[in-house]
Order: sequence, then structure tokens, then C-alpha cells
Amino acid sequence: MLSMAGKSVRKWWALFALPTFAAFVIGFLVPFVMSIILSFCHFATVTDAKFIGIHNYAAALRDPEFWHALAFTVAFTVVTTLIINILGFAVAYLLTTNIRGANIFRSVFFMPNLIGGIILGYIWMLLLNGILAHWGRSITYSGVYGFWGLVILYCWQQIGYMMIIYISGLQSLPGDVIEAAQVDGANGRQTLFHITIPLMMPSITVCTFLTVTNGFKLFDQNLALTNGAPSNSSEMLALNIYRTFYGRPGFEGVGQAKAVIFFVIVAAIAIIQNRLTTSKEVTA
Repeated sequence: MLSMAGKSVRKWWALFALPTFAAFVIGFLVPFVMSIILSFCHFATVTDAKFIGIHNYAAALRDPEFWHALAFTVAFTVVTTLIINILGFAVAYLLTTNIRGANIFRSVFFMPNLIGGIILGYIWMLLLNGILAHWGRSITYSGVYGFWGLVILYCWQQIGYMMIIYISGLQSLPGDVIEAAQVDGANGRQTLFHITIPLMMPSITVCTFLTVTNGFKLFDQNLALTNGAPSNSSEMLALNIYRTFYGRPGFEGVGQAKAVIFFVIVAAIAIIQNRLTTSKEVTA
């Protein structure tokens, strides 16, 4: 039988859900629908929008800087997803063993995630420019420098966050399965690759999803570290959309169309990635 509190919740559930539902509609659903509508319009403000069909999308797809930013972002996301998840898992694996000062190391690795992206960008710009100055270079010398500078910055920031998720997953593993494998004569490598990693697939799914989506959405670090220099060769997709929308008068609709395309790309990749890694959970 339901308790008194349970009966009250069941009776008044709509009243309890209303504030969250209203916030969702006002803060997400309405702006999302409006953004799609505006992507088919020429506008300077939302009150003077004029429908022009798919011209904004055609202009967006004809923009070579958009395609370069997309390729740059895809390459960045692939590289950082691999590095962050491999190193994050490795650090978590080490810190769940019986080593002295494990809690201190966990705090140290997690701390970079607490720093804002803009601040991190400027800090790493100073650090990297100080190193590159010995060869007469700077982080904005070429798009390649900007690419690897962003990779270093982002990995340094995110490894500690993914480490926490992996530690949580490692600590929840069934000890009897691992002990049974050891009794059967499995060595450390066999236990890791045939027992631990398959059982860690739920955590791997979460961490991969976060690194993929956050990699595509990276903006403030890119703005602070390179600002797209030189000649927008280190510009990522979010920064390209921002420049189109706010830096080119009359192109607000094109910027909005790019944002919709961006959403579709990220959503499609996230769904595919999630299904691939979730399928591994079923077979693990």
C-alpha cells in the first residue's frame, strides 16, 4: 500500500512537475523551435524575420570556412576522445590500487576541471607561447600549432573529470568475478582486457559520450587560446558559427542555419556512438 506521502505525490504529481516542465518549455523547447524557424529567415532581430526558404542553408554549405572548421573539429574530437579516455582510465586504474596518497592525487587531477575555459585558454596561451618563443614561434603561428595547443589544453582539463567517472565504475565492479579470474590463473593483463574493461563499458559509454559532445561544442578555450588565428585555420565549428552570427552583419540567418546543421551533426554522432558502446554493454 502507498504511504501518505506516496498518495499525495500520486494525486498532485502534475503540480510538482509543473515548474520543471515550464522551465524546460521556456528555456529549451521554445528557443529550439524558434532557432529552427529563424534558420529559414533573413533577420537582424527576432521581430523582423522574413522567410527566405533554404537560402541560409545553401550559403552555409557554400562557405569553405565552415567545412574547414568542421574538419578541424572532427579531427580534434577524435584525437581528444581517444587521449582523454585512455589516460583517464589509466589514471583511474592506478588510483584504485593500494597506493599511498591516492585521494590527494585524485584531487590534483580533478582540479583543472574547476577552472573556467576562458581562463584556461589564456593561461595555456602564455605557457605555450613561452615554450614556443625559444624557436621564434607562437601558438598562432599555424593551424597545426593551434590544433595541438587545443588538444593539450582540453585533455589537461578533462582527464581528471573522466577519471572520477572511471574510478566510480572500477569501485563498483563485482570483486568475486575478478577473484574467480585470478583463481583460474588469469594474469593482470588478461584480467584487465577480458574482465575489467568489458565490465566497465557503462562508464566508458558515459565518458565517451561526454568527450565527443564536449569536443564538438568547444568554444571558450578556442576563443581564448587562438581565436581562430592564423586566418581562421585553427577555428572550430562553434567559433565559426559565433563569428558568422555576430561578426558578419546580414548573415544572422546563415549563422542560425549553421547552428542547426551543427546540432544535427552532433546529435547524429552522439546517437551512433551511444548505440555502439551500449551494444558492447549487452555483450560484455
